[in-house]
Amino acid sequence: MTAGSITAAVYFLCEDPADFEDTWREEYTMNKIAVLLIAGLALAPAWPGQEPDAPPNPEMQRQEIVNLENETAHAIQQNNGTFFRRVYSEDFIGTLSHGQSVNKAQFIDAVQTPGLKYDSFIATDTRVRFFQDVAVASSLWSLRTSVNGQRVGGQFRVTHVYVSGPRGWQAVASQATPLPPDVHLPL
Repeated sequence: MTAGSITAAVYFLCEDPADFEDTWREEYTMNKIAVLLIAGLALAPAWPGQEPDAPPNPEMQRQEIVNLENETAHAIQQNNGTFFRRVYSEDFIGTLSHGQSVNKAQFIDAVQTPGLKYDSFIATDTRVRFFQDVAVASSLWSLRTSVNGQRVGGQFRVTHVYVSGPRGWQAVASQATPLPPDVHLPL
């Protein structure tokens, strides 16, 4: 806005509407409200405390991904596919520890394997890297379970790729690599 347009707006706002008829008075009031609204909108970005696109807090984003990794381990321990239906994208692709490539539905089926109960399943040593709206997380999964009546334990190095979108962070890919000694498990 220039100084001339501000002066004209102030003159317009201060003008006495007494000599206008009722219809003109209503129009005058509406015009006055419109000018105030436009002036308010023009000045809105300059008001303190408003940041239209504040940068995301990197530590908060990192903690969100770490939490997703921990929730993933917990959902696997509980044989619960609900978490994966919410967090894994529809076009998810993963590679299980024995090399099998799976989509979202197949991964959920592997998690919900009947008769497989985990005594413990935890994610530790989680490292997260960000690349714009993509996060790559690497974790160490440690588990104890019973397979065919035998108690076994194992560790896997797991990598997840997450993409941030309208529904928050969603896993789009994963890779699980068994660490020695290798015990064949459903995941």
